[in-house]
Amino acid sequence: MNKKEISAGGVVYRTGEDGKLQIQLIVDRYGKTTLAKGKMEAGETVEQTALREILEETGMVGRIVEPVDIIAYTYQHAEFGPVDKEVHYYLVEAESGDLQPQIEEIKGVDWYTPEEAWSRQQQSGYDNNDDILRVALNKLGINV
Repeated sequence: MNKKEISAGGVVYRTGEDGKLQIQLIVDRYGKTTLAKGKMEAGETVEQTALREILEETGMVGRIVEPVDIIAYTYQHAEFGPVDKEVHYYLVEAESGDLQPQIEEIKGVDWYTPEEAWSRQQQSGYDNNDDILRVALNKLGINV
């Protein structure tokens, strides 16, 4: 049996002061556009993991609206060999907090229009996040 690892994160959105929708994206330490996520800790639900990681990585307190999708893949771990990884993504509305990147983990975090967020994902995001962002935007009534 492969070791199993579960992570969770979210597509975080808010309504800006102008009443328009904004999508949060982070830039990871490799310079890639991505979504806030991280590993589940003992005693947590996947939902709690997603919200904790969003708070730790971006400074935003969020509320889970609904699940988006799960990405599953296997990677090679130096010590454990093949690890089956599951990443659970949620649609998360930002409720409070100050946007503050966790500098140990990520290079930056910012809010974008949905169109700009999609274009950044296309240019510098991870391929397996395409569907996550597309489905999340669809749930928010935006087709890309």
